[in-house]
Amino acid sequence: MSQFMADIRTSLSDALCAALAAAGIDLPADFSVGLERPARREHGDWSSNAALAIAKGAGRNPRELAAELAAWLEENRPEHVAEVSVAGPGFVNFKLAPSWLHSVVADAVAAGVDGYGRQSLGEGRTVIVEFVSANPTGPVHAGHGRGAAYGDAVARLLEWCGYSVQREFYINDRGTQMELYGASLAALRAGEPVPEDGYNGQYIAEWASEIPADADARQWGRERALADQRDVLGSMAVAFDTWFSEQALVDSGAIDDTLVALDEAGASYEADGALWLRARDHGDDKDRVLIKSDGEYTYLLPDIAYHRDKLDRAGHGGLLINVWGADHHGYVARMKAAMAALGCDPASLEVVVTQLVRLEREGEEVRLSKRTGDLIELRDVIDEVGADATRFTYLLQSMDTAPTFDLAKAAAQVMENPVFYVQMAHARVCSIAARAQADGVVRQSIGEVDLSLLVHERELEIMRQLSTLGEVIAAAAEERAPHRMTTWLRDFAAAVHSFYHDCYVVGTGITPELTQARLVLIDAARVGLAVGLGTLGVSAPESM
Repeated sequence: MSQFMADIRTSLSDALCAALAAAGIDLPADFSVGLERPARREHGDWSSNAALAIAKGAGRNPRELAAELAAWLEENRPEHVAEVSVAGPGFVNFKLAPSWLHSVVADAVAAGVDGYGRQSLGEGRTVIVEFVSANPTGPVHAGHGRGAAYGDAVARLLEWCGYSVQREFYINDRGTQMELYGASLAALRAGEPVPEDGYNGQYIAEWASEIPADADARQWGRERALADQRDVLGSMAVAFDTWFSEQALVDSGAIDDTLVALDEAGASYEADGALWLRARDHGDDKDRVLIKSDGEYTYLLPDIAYHRDKLDRAGHGGLLINVWGADHHGYVARMKAAMAALGCDPASLEVVVTQLVRLEREGEEVRLSKRTGDLIELRDVIDEVGADATRFTYLLQSMDTAPTFDLAKAAAQVMENPVFYVQMAHARVCSIAARAQADGVVRQSIGEVDLSLLVHERELEIMRQLSTLGEVIAAAAEERAPHRMTTWLRDFAAAVHSFYHDCYVVGTGITPELTQARLVLIDAARVGLAVGLGTLGVSAPESM
């Protein structure tokens, strides 16, 4: 939250406490004044339930108490308050004067793109965000793209809120699928058919033709797939701090250590020749096999060892966030049960399960990629619509929805395209500043500019929207909901476009003083748009 927004909340909270004291109310030591923004603009800028919260304990009627508080506040108005009213069963609503919005503008310009809207709620806490984690057996597909955009946006939002964030990609580089992948490459290199249940697709044939004669097909194929995955993810500005190998985890002895820890905790037992996790003791619907009767690990055991390692790296109070595909929904309970069995707080592990995305072009479902045979590559999506549109479109809706991604709409340079609409707003405010400079306008320092001239409804709407940015960032981070940022950006862009059409900044009929004030306003708007887009990993172009 910006310093000014904190000051506004403090000012209103202190005033309400003073009004309660004037009404003869003895406040409990732990009493906290609730303040929130009303859902309806006509109810004001801030609303408090203080009268409702304290009335019963004080033996008062909440509506009558609210009216008494409002009357006192009208006579003893805090700075920037224009009107105090009562609504509903006892809410006290505040309508603020334009002066508070002028302070928001100054605050945004002073903080700039690197500072405005930053929060401190995560300071001192480490978060490891693990996402994508595709098998190193082929290209990243379009389904992974949604998890990539989401995981990276969550990481950016958490960083904006003060968390220390590590982005991690878990490489599933051991097991049956890796063996089949390596065997498929080796067979094609030798001019033989791929094995049953092996990997097909043109990419397998292409990669097999690149393998040196003396190279191990499995290991070479692993590196080839990872290089392809790094490249395509990098093209949409997704980079990882750690690429964590499952095979390296096994080789390190971490699985044996985990088995010992489970045994010492009484969380495992043998039955029917297999080793089991007592998952039912920790909320799962049944116990889970860790080691099969043939001595092979299940997928669960290395995953437990991996999460144990992550929690150790995250440190005390650390948090793990996993972004998994729709087919992993049933895996969440057993993973949390494993954490609890090891004595870890299950709440330290959060799992977000993304839903499938339907790709279509002008109403028709997109056909499977000819290159890969059985999937649509993320690379193809990015090549068609661009990295910014890909990210923004994937983030338009909550992860628990199954949206449709219209490639033609995402690629279109029209105002109906959400990402184009937002980026165009940023380009427009940049163009206004460039026009003023070209016309020879000499900018004044912000301390010399009379911001009280900003009273047009289009100007006020920009400032109102801008004032909420820090709160939206905090909510989007805490709720792991980047779609809240796309919604805010679209609303804010609408306010900017309306201003662009209705309010001239430079030209005949505009006084020099108003020009200066509106130039500061568009500076603030540019900051808001750039910050919002930056939290999503989307660029803020200066021209389009």
